[in-house]
Amino acid sequence: MEKKKLLFIMDTLGTGGGEKSLVSILNNLDYDRFEVDLQLMSSGGEYERYVSDKVNILPNPEYFRYLKGERRGTFRMKLGRLMYSLSLRFGPNLRMTHARKFWTTVGPCIERNPKEYDVAIGFSQCIPTFYMIDKVSSKQKIAWVNCVFHLDTQEKERLWEKPYYQKSDKISLVSEAALEHFRKVYPDMAGKMYFTPNIIDRKMMEDQAREAIAFPDSWKGYSGTKILTVASLNTKDKGYDIVMQTCRILSERNLDFRWYAIGRGPYRGQMEAFIKEHGLQDRFFFLGTMPNPYPYFKGCTVYVQTSRHEGYGRSIAEARLFNKPVVTTRYDAVDMQMKDGKNGLVTSFDPNDVADAVCRLCQDKALYSSIEEYQKTEKKGTEENIEKLYSLIGEKA
Repeated sequence: MEKKKLLFIMDTLGTGGGEKSLVSILNNLDYDRFEVDLQLMSSGGEYERYVSDKVNILPNPEYFRYLKGERRGTFRMKLGRLMYSLSLRFGPNLRMTHARKFWTTVGPCIERNPKEYDVAIGFSQCIPTFYMIDKVSSKQKIAWVNCVFHLDTQEKERLWEKPYYQKSDKISLVSEAALEHFRKVYPDMAGKMYFTPNIIDRKMMEDQAREAIAFPDSWKGYSGTKILTVASLNTKDKGYDIVMQTCRILSERNLDFRWYAIGRGPYRGQMEAFIKEHGLQDRFFFLGTMPNPYPYFKGCTVYVQTSRHEGYGRSIAEARLFNKPVVTTRYDAVDMQMKDGKNGLVTSFDPNDVADAVCRLCQDKALYSSIEEYQKTEKKGTEENIEKLYSLIGEKA
């Protein structure tokens, strides 16, 4: 039987929920049935080393190789880069806006993929989806949306992106909440929207948790409460302003804790200023990004997520896999995973409420133990969700 040819498209395989989900999919596919190419705009991401060796990772498009100094740029590439740079000086500083400006100025410089595929999947909104529609020949094209779209998204961006979703044969959303929001933004495309949950590869995570890593001195030997948050350092989606205020409140309450953040992002400078202003240098620690955060999941006391928006909330799923009590704000899709009082505590976005929940878990040992025991009985790995992907691409499991 001839194998079905699949192409997955992603910006890069850095540390992020969407990137982890893609790696989990690639490592759980049946390679007796599929021939798989992976197109990354930029190579060298932290998670690239975990991709199955059965995946054919294609060279980066020429323009991105030019940006990294791997080849000389053509006049067209240089002009596109200049026009993009100039366009960024005007208008709001939003990811969707950057993507539109990038694709209108640089997109024409990017060559087409020369192969023919049965299914192409743009595994993220923006550039991977634009590339899939404009640069790939495939019998079926699927736009995979990992975030939550809202009606308050700038109308100009919604209208500009709309044709790309119209030209997609299917649109996959990672949670029912994300699907509902997307339907409100693009109601005329409701008939081709599908809920396809992400895969959490339990075995891979447990194996990685056993890897030897160098813990910072602030972690080693500390016997108090270790709070962990794994998310990009921003406020709009991940709510790190709530983290900072919660940390201050816990410190004022004299709770014995240290808070560790894995991630990078634009809010770090303001966080550092807040930490200095409120004397939290011995309370809050930045760990940066890392391809393997799982020893930290395994070793923390409480996992805290203060997101305002999540398509799913993969880091919460990962904390639950290691039976760690979770404190989370009530973001869009939180009910997909969380059962308040059972596997963790769900709060409002008020830092005082988040702090109250953390204190409860730290001080009420019976509650903490009951959550741990409940989590041990929960269904954790989601490898069987690969069957839903097969259904999405027209394959029987």
